[in-house]
Amino acid sequence: MSESTFQSFRDLTALRGCVAAWRAAGERVVLIPTMGALHDGHLALVAEARRIGRRTVASIFVNPTQFGPNEDFARYPRDLDADLALLARAGADAAWTPSVETMYPPGFATRIEVAGLTDGLCGPFRPGHFAGVATVVTKLLNQVRPDVALFGEKDFQQLRVLQQVAADLDLPVEIRGVPTVREPDGLALSSRNRYLSAEERAVAPKLHAVLAEIASASRSGTPVAGRIAAGRAALEAAGFRVQYLAVCDARTLVPVERVDGPARVIAAAFLGRTRLIDNRAV
Repeated sequence: MSESTFQSFRDLTALRGCVAAWRAAGERVVLIPTMGALHDGHLALVAEARRIGRRTVASIFVNPTQFGPNEDFARYPRDLDADLALLARAGADAAWTPSVETMYPPGFATRIEVAGLTDGLCGPFRPGHFAGVATVVTKLLNQVRPDVALFGEKDFQQLRVLQQVAADLDLPVEIRGVPTVREPDGLALSSRNRYLSAEERAVAPKLHAVLAEIASASRSGTPVAGRIAAGRAALEAAGFRVQYLAVCDARTLVPVERVDGPARVIAAAFLGRTRLIDNRAV
């Protein structure tokens, strides 16, 4: 794919016509849903999409329904021209950049909610967030109709929620996670990292360091409560306001007292005004 053949769509009929032509040619289609403000983590998703599929579509849509009333929807970074240039250089075939009116036309009245997986972790702190995510991603999947959709593992709860949606609704798509891309000092790449001041950016890698320590210590099967308490104290001493820090079953996201199967150490914490999330496999 060359930059000259990259296409950007605002019209759903045109997008579907393009994807239909690819499918008629027997080409495998991969979707990367994004909210823009692209960084190297997103470009890693493009690289993975090109590895596993013939055609790659990235959507760019800052979804209002997944933001709470006091969250950062208005100030969320937006630079569509820069994002499109990055996608073209990275080898994506197309971008889907729908308007709010296209995604939520007058009279829109449907929400998709997932019980269980959204009860803990981010769920209580962001009411309605996962319903917004599940609804908009289901729409994107129906619009693009990919064979595979890729999501970064940084938001592990989101990944599990969307896998559940696809399974429960018999959506003919594989929801696949891609390992988190990090800065050399361990900070998970995120569009919101640009909110951090220089002083906060110097402290931010402590979140991943604490998760890595807990993950390493939890592999022995010893009780995790003491490790979590120590990790929370370390983060608070560094200036974080911890919303949650837990070791959870990797499938159900239910907190565990000791690890006896696949698990994740998962955390969300504020550093100044910036909310950071991260996780680490145990």
